[in-house]
Amino acid sequence: MSLQTNYLKKLSILLDLIDFAKVDGLVASEYDFLLDIAEDMGVDTVVFNSLFDSNIKRDLPKTRKETIKHFYNLAKLMNVDKKRSILEIHKLHSLGISMGLSSSSIQQVLSIMHNYPNKEVPLSVIENTLKSTI
Repeated sequence: MSLQTNYLKKLSILLDLIDFAKVDGLVASEYDFLLDIAEDMGVDTVVFNSLFDSNIKRDLPKTRKETIKHFYNLAKLMNVDKKRSILEIHKLHSLGISMGLSSSSIQQVLSIMHNYPNKEVPLSVIENTLKSTI
């Protein structure tokens, strides 16, 4: 995969996360979380901020590992502001289905969140929950 393709894939992932955060109104803690992810991906702040008004074509994750990691970040983002709106739950469900996850596995992840502090489910638990659906 070329460097440009890889970079565009990162921007696509960030766009999904940004759109998800905007569902019930972006708050500072969500912005900070997204900025941390962008920095981890090697996307600078100027480019990151430009994504809030961007029309870049989105790419769905292609591998099992990418799908699980993206869903994990979406689920983690949902709980950054310490509240879950019905809009976020529906959006997470819709995004999960579009990535090839089953409705029941998405519901399982949503259900087990209550068993963890701050509803932050470890990546390994999400991997085990989703492994049979991808």
